[in-house]
Amino acid sequence: MKLNEIHDNDGATKNRMRVGRGIGSGKGKTAGRGVKGQKARTGVSIKGFEGGQMPLHRRLPKRGFNNLYSTDLNEVNLGRVQQAVDAGRLDASAVVTVESLVTAGIIARPRDGVKLLGVGELTAKLSFEVTRASKSAVEAVEKIGGTVNVAYGAGISTRGKPAAE
Repeated sequence: MKLNEIHDNDGATKNRMRVGRGIGSGKGKTAGRGVKGQKARTGVSIKGFEGGQMPLHRRLPKRGFNNLYSTDLNEVNLGRVQQAVDAGRLDASAVVTVESLVTAGIIARPRDGVKLLGVGELTAKLSFEVTRASKSAVEAVEKIGGTVNVAYGAGISTRGKPAAE
């Protein structure tokens, strides 16, 4: 095979329609645009316009709302934390914070903080500093002898909201 012999399969490419090339071409005169009017001109698109009638998207009622105070938390299970400790990515002697979870690769980015969930088994004695924690997670950590400090907004991006002191 030579470079000058390479080509597409038959029928894979199609020549573009050359419009406005005479009445015999089938796409002459108005070039497939119909006749006259705004939409026959180039560069015009009137999306949602219904000829003066109230458009459908304005006739329908608005639904729902965006909560100004909602938080987008990372959910971290105890079993996942234990895997990171076993793999050596998380230091068992240091406090487990949002930043340490990011560097260990447990979460991708800080978002608005971390919620600790009690799924999985934790064997290492750890101290956590998280935004929120479930009751089962707190009980599991304290049963081993660790601590859970629920610090709302500690070192967390608030996405335009005032930081909690």
